[in-house]
Amino acid sequence: MARRKRAAFRDDAYHGKPVPNFGDPGAALLIVGLAPAAHGANRTGRMFTGDRSGDFLYRVMHEAGFANQDRATHRKDGLVLTDAMITAVAHCAPPQNKPTSQELANCRPFLDETFEMLSSLKVVLCLGRIAFDAVMKRYQEEGCIQKRSAFCFAHGAEHTVPTAATILCSYHPSQQNTFTGRLTHRMMLDVFEHARRILDRERG
Repeated sequence: MARRKRAAFRDDAYHGKPVPNFGDPGAALLIVGLAPAAHGANRTGRMFTGDRSGDFLYRVMHEAGFANQDRATHRKDGLVLTDAMITAVAHCAPPQNKPTSQELANCRPFLDETFEMLSSLKVVLCLGRIAFDAVMKRYQEEGCIQKRSAFCFAHGAEHTVPTAATILCSYHPSQQNTFTGRLTHRMMLDVFEHARRILDRERG
């Protein structure tokens, strides 16, 4: 995917490799996205950086107090996340932004490792149904839940998983959702503010 450059970025050196997690290693909030955008994170090498989805997401995170600034243009732009980490169910940019089941399986160990490393994890925010399905599949295989069908994806939904983190759901901040008004700034901010309230409550 790094060989097909967009004209606006023809002089950029695309990352073109698996994109690592980004954020606070001591995070209590884990944000699970879909995959690096072909000309966003696949170019910059940092999750949700360099495209309009990231512009939308980081503005909200800054307003909710999880990011020190509201912009994300490149890896050395000074962006720092506090109490939050961002990962994805696929770490390479897939064709048409739709990872195959094999791609998801290949990246599954990275998702498992991310959960295992976050010892303070309290809330998992799933951006979109594919991310939600991957997270719930993991919890089912871990024995935390019996049936995934008992947990439905809907924007703003909250699910309690025994012995695990609270699951929150949001529509993905894709242009398809934000440009059509399916996902507004207020809608996503509500979800992040909800996450903040849960973390405050958990910490007493």
